[in-house]
Amino acid sequence: MKTDTGVGLWKRAKGIIPGGTQLLSKRSEMFLPEQWPSYFKRAKGAEVWDLDGNHYIDMSIMGVGACILGYADDDVNKAVKKVIDTGSMCTLNSLEEIELGELLLRLHPWAQMVRYTRSGGEAMAVAVRIARAFSGKDKIAFCGYHGWHDWYLSANLADERNLDGQLLPGLKPLGVPRALKGTAIPFNYNRIDELHNIVNAHDIGTIVVEPIRHHEPEDDFLGKIRRIADKIGAILIFDEITSGWRMRVGGAHELYNVYPDIVVYAKAMGNGFPIAAIIGKKEIMNMAQDSFISSTFWTERTGLAAAIATINKMLDREVPAHLCRIGKLIGEGWEGAAARHGLSIKVMGVPSLTTFAFDDRNSLQLHTLFTQEMLNRGFLASKSVYVSYSHGEDHVRRYLQSVDEVFELVKKAVESDNVSDLLTGPVAHEGFKRLA
Repeated sequence: MKTDTGVGLWKRAKGIIPGGTQLLSKRSEMFLPEQWPSYFKRAKGAEVWDLDGNHYIDMSIMGVGACILGYADDDVNKAVKKVIDTGSMCTLNSLEEIELGELLLRLHPWAQMVRYTRSGGEAMAVAVRIARAFSGKDKIAFCGYHGWHDWYLSANLADERNLDGQLLPGLKPLGVPRALKGTAIPFNYNRIDELHNIVNAHDIGTIVVEPIRHHEPEDDFLGKIRRIADKIGAILIFDEITSGWRMRVGGAHELYNVYPDIVVYAKAMGNGFPIAAIIGKKEIMNMAQDSFISSTFWTERTGLAAAIATINKMLDREVPAHLCRIGKLIGEGWEGAAARHGLSIKVMGVPSLTTFAFDDRNSLQLHTLFTQEMLNRGFLASKSVYVSYSHGEDHVRRYLQSVDEVFELVKKAVESDNVSDLLTGPVAHEGFKRLA
């Protein structure tokens, strides 16, 4: 498959944009260095067309989890086009701020107030600012990946490996003030003992957690965190930027009957249009008035309109049930193909965010080979599938047929010890790596 136009453009991009793109997760080196198509000309549903005219089914990250309904959803686009035609920005405020806020609060009866931003990372920064303002305490205990802002990366001032187990290894805290050292302290998922140790040793005012990503909570993990927060008077923030909307219209935390003081959403909430929300209890959220938290484009209208249309469609079509059903088919398909060919893999995550890993010391090489061969068969593929409403059983059937072929090839390569000979380019990167 020829991807020369995209590859050439990516090389140009690296000369004028540090890292080549605005998002680490979209770097071509994270998928298939020197071969990944890199740029799209058109995307619709679960289908993508690149600059060289190649057509793919996206069985990968679907806009890094942003497009939960699928690319260019007609209903969401209609709502956005309407507000573009009538004015997306004005001296006056848009009524969609109220409409979306009331919709979100109906879904979260434990909360009373909302704020908006344009992206997940900044929404988390707002949530942490509000929590610190209310608690009057600087120190945060956290579990999971929460973005790029100083409060989070400061964990690596104490030890550059602190964040390795949270999602991305190798993140450097260069440019983060040294004075923040020791203000953000990580603990691992399902390790409540680690949180106990942190709160016993530090005056923690905020606890930040992804309620679910790769693993289900065990032994009332989330409930125990809630009780610890109550005991020490800390603000509990659930980061549902990734998990939100995929298991339930609202948040994954509702499945476990554990409720935070603040919850943060982004990504899928606007089906690809920039919108994020911070939802919380009134007495805590009102602290935003005592700390300066303000930005022009948080009032822009397209993301708000997109979110209203997206949430209403998810409610109407029972989207999370579809995502879980399709994701389960994919996970079972991986396991079945691996068993047929004697490959050892691990399938992780909730079905709507399903992930697999080769259980092999050369797993990165094997994943690169997998991506390469799936691309040649017309699929954008990686370790994970962010399932969308546009993914149907026919997509899964065709995808798993190719997976079966590629798993057979991978197994033979492992047995022959010639994986590197089959790669037609460099091995993919894992985590953060500086680009030349």
